[in-house]
Amino acid sequence: MDARIEEWFAAAGPREAELRRVDALVVAAAPGIDRQLVPAGSGRMLGYGLMPYRPRSATKTATWPLVALAARKRHLSLYVCAVVDGEYLPEARAGRLGRVSCGKSCIRFTSLDRVDRVELTALLQDAVAATRAGANAYSAG
Repeated sequence: MDARIEEWFAAAGPREAELRRVDALVVAAAPGIDRQLVPAGSGRMLGYGLMPYRPRSATKTATWPLVALAARKRHLSLYVCAVVDGEYLPEARAGRLGRVSCGKSCIRFTSLDRVDRVELTALLQDAVAATRAGANAYSAG
């Protein structure tokens, strides 16, 4: 395993075990997906599946992770950057994901035990499949 990723997990202190559980779920849902640390504000997130991305305000296409995991002050955030058929997958499926809070691309929870893991796994698999098929409008570049 990448030493920098191990350092990132260890730096999470009491959240380390929960981050590792979520990481294991993501890797199991998307076998072979690449993992690397990506900048996020003043810190870093664990990113999975880099894809082309160009924000509306940018003139050049960069890369951004399809999925990203971050530890926040009061919760964990799992970002799933997938827009399929005009809908952000996390937002569209929020009601099926368990006791979570969702934004367009963000799923927030305090423990993986509060998340419906079957639904989250399906969401991750659908996001990967849509991206591989070229049907993820989030990655437009």
